[in-house]
Amino acid sequence: MSRILIVDDEPDILELLSITIRRLKFTPVSAANISEAKALLASQDFQLCLTDMRLPDGSGMDLIAHIQQDHPNLPVVMITAYGSMDVAIEAMKTGAFDFLSKPVELDKLRSIIQSAIRLDEQTLTLKQTLEVPGIIGQSDPIEKLNRQIHKVSRSHAPVFIHGESGTGKELVARAIHSLGPRNEQPFIAVNCGAIPSDLMESEFFGHKKGAFTGAHGTKEGFFQAAHGGTLFLDEVADLPLSMQVKLLRAIQENLVRPVGSETEMPVDVRILSASHKDLQMEVDDKNFREDLFYRLDVINLQVPSLRERLEDVPLLCEHILEHFAESLEHPASKLSIDAMRQLQQYHFPGNVRELENILQRAVTLIDSSQIEADDLTLKSRQPIKKSESQSHQLVPGETLEEYLEEAEREILTQALELCRWNKTAAAEQLGMSFRSMRYRLKKLGID
Repeated sequence: MSRILIVDDEPDILELLSITIRRLKFTPVSAANISEAKALLASQDFQLCLTDMRLPDGSGMDLIAHIQQDHPNLPVVMITAYGSMDVAIEAMKTGAFDFLSKPVELDKLRSIIQSAIRLDEQTLTLKQTLEVPGIIGQSDPIEKLNRQIHKVSRSHAPVFIHGESGTGKELVARAIHSLGPRNEQPFIAVNCGAIPSDLMESEFFGHKKGAFTGAHGTKEGFFQAAHGGTLFLDEVADLPLSMQVKLLRAIQENLVRPVGSETEMPVDVRILSASHKDLQMEVDDKNFREDLFYRLDVINLQVPSLRERLEDVPLLCEHILEHFAESLEHPASKLSIDAMRQLQQYHFPGNVRELENILQRAVTLIDSSQIEADDLTLKSRQPIKKSESQSHQLVPGETLEEYLEEAEREILTQALELCRWNKTAAAEQLGMSFRSMRYRLKKLGID
């Protein structure tokens, strides 16, 4: 029978947790402090650990760090005082599977225990591999990303996925879901920038029949559809501030109120979010709520651009061309040596999505089974130059500082236009870091 370790020095809490665990047909084993817990962990196998935050000989955070180091496959749930959300977030950043607030809600406790046990059983059957479903590549950046995906998939913690457009942020979100304990439950992906503002509340939380003109029936929202599973909020930075307030409350309280309803309903979802924008910069510019940012950005994953992993281009090309061949029901096209060389030297401002478009266009237009370099029609990487019409001249009364700022503004704007306002690509084009580019754009008021 599966054993669950409870670490708490309050007899009432121990009794409550032990009774619930026995009813779920598991064996509770208790420890009153960290020292006892470490001794039990060294002598027995457990499928889950529940630990209080405040313990006589230290912090529950110390125990989480110990388990992460010596028992990395053991899920840990932190029990915190009511309202200690900052502590809960810190615990999940340290490696906790989830958290419970006092007084403990028994339904949530049962749900967390069952999810954690499923995760432990799943871990035992997984092959020891870094491969992640849907993620193609063997480069160092991809192997690092795969390790991070495996690690965060074991938690309920919210994850913010940052990366340029076309890098595959939704693929990363789907991989986190498929490797986690919720993988048999729904995965609901939402493009936050594609929903009309007046329909947002209804789309997220659902509505009752007759709630507004056109509401001919009751409809569930994204939160209800994702209940028990994962809700992926793509381009979350595009949410208007009014909707950010309502989303924050739904995440904090695990409750949603459908439009036209007088009652709230509980929801259980894991939140994954993504954006190509720098969310911290959006907070600094007052476009995104800081409190929501801290709820979403508990764990941060950076998806590498394609130019950071050009060695993966051959594998990606093979995968993409085979996919096209299956859909068209004919043998896969091949790339000539020169064509492959060109692709491996290209800067890919549109990342993997651009590579897919390049290959699809070539496959559609060629008359043979081999794609040549001329069939790729890659965009040339134009140097940054100022034309005479753009060149700013020093005018009477203008200071040198004003003159230099205007010249810098023109150069930055031209670089952004050449790179279709991809800031990371423009920064590379100009030979500067993304952080430096962001600072200069903010300083000069360029958006």
